[in-house]
Amino acid sequence: MLLQAAINVVTAAVAMLVAAGLIDGVTVKLAGFVTVVLVFVLAQAVLAPFVFNMARQYASAILGAVGLISTLLAVWVATLVSDGLTLSTPMAWILTPLVVWIITALGTWILGYLVLERWWDKRTEEKKIRRALS
Repeated sequence: MLLQAAINVVTAAVAMLVAAGLIDGVTVKLAGFVTVVLVFVLAQAVLAPFVFNMARQYASAILGAVGLISTLLAVWVATLVSDGLTLSTPMAWILTPLVVWIITALGTWILGYLVLERWWDKRTEEKKIRRALS
């Protein structure tokens, strides 16, 4: 769980920086950056299940967009909490959640897979060594 949280924080930080670099109207300030990232990750963790349940119950047609919708809401919450992230144009509000969602989804999947696969392989190898020594 702690490892997953660390991966989420890292991918969110990278996603915010990439969005700021690619999208006009997105400003990231160093002073509030850590706060923005932590608030975003926390909001995403809370909002994703809520949005999923609401979509499942009331609008099953949008279930595929749950991640994108919860990312938009988490970005919005992050902009409210700190001035570390500012989205000043309508296009920034459209593109930033999309970029952040893609990067965090891919990053979490790739990093999670790589880290968990290495952990599992190491654990399996250690078990083999213990059995051989027994």
